[in-house]
Amino acid sequence: MGYSEPIPTPTISSSPSLSPKSSISSNSPPSPPLSPPLVVISPCAACKILRRRCADKCVLAPYFPPTEPAKFAIAHRVFGASNIIKFLQELPECQRSDAVSSMVYEAGARIRDPVYGCAGTVFQLQKQVNELQAQLAKAQAQVVNMQLQQANGLALLCMDMDKAPSSPPPNSPQSAVDDTFITNSSYLSFMEDINNDTNLGSLWEPLWT
Repeated sequence: MGYSEPIPTPTISSSPSLSPKSSISSNSPPSPPLSPPLVVISPCAACKILRRRCADKCVLAPYFPPTEPAKFAIAHRVFGASNIIKFLQELPECQRSDAVSSMVYEAGARIRDPVYGCAGTVFQLQKQVNELQAQLAKAQAQVVNMQLQQANGLALLCMDMDKAPSSPPPNSPQSAVDDTFITNSSYLSFMEDINNDTNLGSLWEPLWT
């Protein structure tokens, strides 16, 4: 019986081996976060009030959300659903929002004032504008009048200052010289009158004797 050599057993390394799943996950980029699903509230306020099924492309849905039922109720009361749909279909989408706001406002004004509607509101606003313009014009006229009065007062003051004589003040040296000259002249003229008048001279003689 022959001798057989033992078969060497393979050695297992201590380093951990990566699984295929782990290697793929480490090399692949991270997946983007999932966006929340869009919540579509249906039916819209118009279809709910009209009690009909709200279609996917409902013309009224973007402008009458279910959270504002009174908005469609006011417009529907005055214009009617068929007229509202007709108006919106005839307009481009960029103008429909403004048209809906205008119809709702006009419908509310018509409900408040069945006779005049929006015309009554416009008339009242125009009246207020006219009154304010009249008050503004009155205030501007008063300001101009006050400015003219101030200018006239300054002109009169300047004229009075120009007409006033340029006489020296009473305590100035020139006024003192003038007063002395006047006093001396008066005294000399008085003495000349005394010497010329014989009657007055005879009256002074007993006083000196």
